[in-house]
Amino acid sequence: MIGVDWGISSLRAYRLRDGRVVARRERSAGILTVSGGRFAETLHEVVGEWLSDGEDRVLLSGMIGSRQGWKESGTVACPAGLTDLAGALSTVPFGEAAVRIVPGVAGADDAGIPEIMRGEETQIIGAGLGTGVACLPGSHSKWARVADGRIAGFTTYLSGETFAAIRDHTILARQIHADDGHRRDVPPCDAPAFDAGVARSAEPGGLLHHLFGVRSLGLAGLMADGEAALYLSGLVIGHEVRAALSPGETVWVIGSPSLSALYTRAITACGGTARLADADAAALGLGMIAGRATWS
Repeated sequence: MIGVDWGISSLRAYRLRDGRVVARRERSAGILTVSGGRFAETLHEVVGEWLSDGEDRVLLSGMIGSRQGWKESGTVACPAGLTDLAGALSTVPFGEAAVRIVPGVAGADDAGIPEIMRGEETQIIGAGLGTGVACLPGSHSKWARVADGRIAGFTTYLSGETFAAIRDHTILARQIHADDGHRRDVPPCDAPAFDAGVARSAEPGGLLHHLFGVRSLGLAGLMADGEAALYLSGLVIGHEVRAALSPGETVWVIGSPSLSALYTRAITACGGTARLADADAAALGLGMIAGRATWS
């Protein structure tokens, strides 16, 4: 079968046999880059060779199932597990194979404000976490509580998108981009400036006050322009981790190696213990859900 993790900015396709990834492809073809609703054509461009080679089942997860995607796939309510997801797949028309979309998962925070995830549920299933806490870093980072293999609840933090907006569209942008040789979408996790940002997030004043410190430290000559993005990243991630982490908690981090390294460092600095999940959690989850689904 073919599994596709299709998000806002990228598409990752996997060919699976007996639960193992035997081939993979990645494209910068996230849902916001697909014009005119050409999702079927884009899918064919990426996996057409595998379809010609006999694959006849395709399972999609992620923002492809949102209102901006191919078809809104709906959600299942917490607590949600493998059987719940596999039993609520949506069908989309595609002449070359049977195509299904994994539903999202819906919940609410302690104040009753709605929460939703699309794609992370598949990664959590693939990580095989029985009971514990999972952190899924990204533009909209998720912290999920898992009990008996089911997602019991979760909270979302707009950390990645906030970092990008502040870095590129505030008064800090000139300072950060004064030395573009140091600009990275994901800064290195071994930078002292990142650690300093995480440490600052523990001090009084709150995130909005701490953010202005990026500018004032630079003006005072206490931080080089090339360190500003690293310090900013440490601040934003540090505030997220401190809001989400319980003292002494063990957290399974599920995501790209670069972001996972940053979060592992921050979680450790904030008093938690971080464990890395399988980097192919999305692919493994797609295979598990597909194996439990009805395709006829």
